[in-house]
Amino acid sequence: MKTQEQNTSAHLHFIAPEAVASVRNLYKSFGDRHVLRGINLDLYERQNLVILGKSGTGKSVLIKCMVGLLKPDSGSINVLGYDVPTLSASELNELRLQVGFSFQLSALYDSMSVRENLEFPLKRNLGIYDRATLREKVMQSLQDVGLESAANLSPAELSGGMKKRIGIARTLILNPKIMLYDEPTAGLDPETSAEINELILSVRDKYQTASIIITHDITCAHQVSDRVVGLFEGTNKVEGTFDELKQRNPKELQAFFNY
Repeated sequence: MKTQEQNTSAHLHFIAPEAVASVRNLYKSFGDRHVLRGINLDLYERQNLVILGKSGTGKSVLIKCMVGLLKPDSGSINVLGYDVPTLSASELNELRLQVGFSFQLSALYDSMSVRENLEFPLKRNLGIYDRATLREKVMQSLQDVGLESAANLSPAELSGGMKKRIGIARTLILNPKIMLYDEPTAGLDPETSAEINELILSVRDKYQTASIIITHDITCAHQVSDRVVGLFEGTNKVEGTFDELKQRNPKELQAFFNY
């Protein structure tokens, strides 16, 4: 017979992770185009959640609603305890400091060097101007993405994969709790895509982030996901681990799994 202490220990071992973001019954339209039609999802601590779907199915609209870049028509969004649709501009800024957004096109400033691109959010958001501190944080972020040697290069001198890495480094430099990746492997060759996928896994493990990865790249979904949500016709129709969904082979995902 187990003692109370043993039972407590076993219970603690299987405590479920907490949700850091929850979306309920989310709707968003643009005129007559109904993009999101009742989305429900949860993102848990230290989890890579892949949202898989064809182009134009509302994947990017969803994460823009989650950080207040778009206002939903109805539904609730809670991110890190913030009721997102009700936030003031200053409260949105507080939230966005804790949520890293890796844009599809990296969004680097062409007029700045890599170092200056990474220093920019430290100066603007954290008020850090001390040269030694800036250098330390910049070099640490570059080391985390494997590009220490690129500090003095301009964005024009970077390959597509390098730009993705620098974009991720600029996001990581603020030590976010949640990472949002919008099509992280779009336009990259298979070898570079695999490197970006490995980086996404490394970021989760080193920074203990929860992440949403928006993609229509089935290889990316396979390599980085802890859980997959299939987004089709504005709703999350299927959900599970990659292996579970591949075994079930739901009709919505057959075009992805049977490529």
